[in-house]
Amino acid sequence: MRATTGATAATVAPGARPWRAHYPAHVPAELPIPEVPLPELLREAAARFGDRDALIYYGARWSYREFWEITGRIAAALAAQGWGPGDRIALYLPNSPAYPFCFYGALRAGLTVVPTSPLYVGRDLEHLLADARPRAIVTLEVLYPNLAAVALAEPRPWVYVARVRDFYPLPKRWFVNLVLRRTGQPTRFPKDPSVRRFAELLRPGTPPTVAIDPSRDVAVFQYTGGTTGRPKAAMLTHRNLVANALQCRAWFAIQPPGTGVVLAAIPFFHVYGMTVAMNFPISEGASIVLENRPEVGEILRLVAKWHPTEFPGVPALYQGINNHPDTPKYDIRSIRVCVSGSAPLPGPVARRFEELTGGYLVEGYGLTEASPVTHANPIQGERREGSIGLPLPETDQRIVDPEDGRREMPVGAPGELCVRGPQVMSGYFNEPAETALVLRDGWLFTGDIARVDGDGYAYILDRKKDLIDVGGFKVYPHDVEEVLLQHPAVREAVVVGLPDASLGEIVGAYVVRDPARPVPAEELIAFVRSRIAHYKAPRRIEFRTELPRSGIQKVLRRVLRAEFEAAHRPPAADGTPPSPSPPPLSPPSPPSPPGSGRAGG
Repeated sequence: MRATTGATAATVAPGARPWRAHYPAHVPAELPIPEVPLPELLREAAARFGDRDALIYYGARWSYREFWEITGRIAAALAAQGWGPGDRIALYLPNSPAYPFCFYGALRAGLTVVPTSPLYVGRDLEHLLADARPRAIVTLEVLYPNLAAVALAEPRPWVYVARVRDFYPLPKRWFVNLVLRRTGQPTRFPKDPSVRRFAELLRPGTPPTVAIDPSRDVAVFQYTGGTTGRPKAAMLTHRNLVANALQCRAWFAIQPPGTGVVLAAIPFFHVYGMTVAMNFPISEGASIVLENRPEVGEILRLVAKWHPTEFPGVPALYQGINNHPDTPKYDIRSIRVCVSGSAPLPGPVARRFEELTGGYLVEGYGLTEASPVTHANPIQGERREGSIGLPLPETDQRIVDPEDGRREMPVGAPGELCVRGPQVMSGYFNEPAETALVLRDGWLFTGDIARVDGDGYAYILDRKKDLIDVGGFKVYPHDVEEVLLQHPAVREAVVVGLPDASLGEIVGAYVVRDPARPVPAEELIAFVRSRIAHYKAPRRIEFRTELPRSGIQKVLRRVLRAEFEAAHRPPAADGTPPSPSPPPLSPPSPPSPPGSGRAGG
């Protein structure tokens, strides 16, 4: 698949990148990106570290040499069906060996990979597959019923079905098969002419020689809500993904190649996991320990057994380890480097995790359209709390007026963050209008409101679409969440704009309390009002035992807002009353004038 949209980044005058002065000694100011397809990173690793473990899964191991050989077999099997450049293959899989095997095997055959969340069912799954139109789908036996329940476009794609237990080491595989037989649970292989066994992809064969243009050929269709919330495919080329893997390697690799061990507890089907837990580790010859259920107890056991040196994750995962009662029982001090993404990383969470592990935990930033990493705090250098850090090598940034998108804002002033670099996508598939909206003059408009200090450290204030308009006063949810998290009784907090008849919107907060400290809502509201402008304080607080999250543990604000709107819907035409809901915890009042608190609007 060739990219159909894109723009060449203009040259920035020397001296216009103050952040380079703050790069650690091991990070180059300039990073040449080779014009090679993504599988070249795996080939190089196999050549340099052939006997080293590449993948570890429930005790089963595959060396880099075996990994490369298996991807060649898969490439040969796909090519034998007549599939190649221009064709797509969907991976409807959780983290398992089938994922990296098929990901790199398909790319070696010239296909475009469509990562598909195993959490998708019904219309979500049907719409994605209807848009991507893959020639083949790879899935697990336990997920196949979800595919069978949706309408697939004609001609129907071939579906390759794998069983998780087939990847276990032999003793464990025999034991699981025995248990299944004795309990009468084995699933019969689907009787459908379009369904194939995964083993068919592993038959010996000669991999094809495919000409790939790294700058033009699309490696991955990564679906994202983008600026509208309607899923569309960001077209990530081979060069985009090679660039981001090497940018991450330059930034995070503080140990020699071929020595690291990465715990892959974040999903490969998400662009964050694909780059920081798969592509980047492969580029440095690291061993990847696969985990398909990020449960804290299981992660602690894996850390103690395999001694990972790198552990990319999300704030909720690190906080879970900090708070887990069994954490002191395990040796987790092998961890040296962690990058946190998908949500703001609270300072207390990072400090506590570093105390427990002795490693570095830094916040980074990215978005699907940038493969995804654009910024990170230095591993061995100055980390600024609340900041997403500095642009990675070969990445530029600027802050523009969010209204006109052109006027560059002065240092420290808020505006929309724009980035450019070799990791930025070529465009959205079949979406020229959406592409033109976010790619302008070589810059990717992120939709995030941020500020940049004089040294180039960037600070995300909020999503442009998450801004709350309280009677004309703009409120950044992150400002309010930051204050709520300072209260000792608050474990988690998310702030959402809720519709209001008089003010347009009010600030609503959803809070997870420490069970030992049942603080009342009124106390929390007063706590916030004493620290920031009154109009930013929540007008209503709802306590939850947990917050709704995506597959990568990002809090879903839209779900909370939708729940509120459904509960406050006006009566139907037949007089049926809406669902009952509690009144606001404090009556609406006019917003305070700017400057009435520590932070202005």
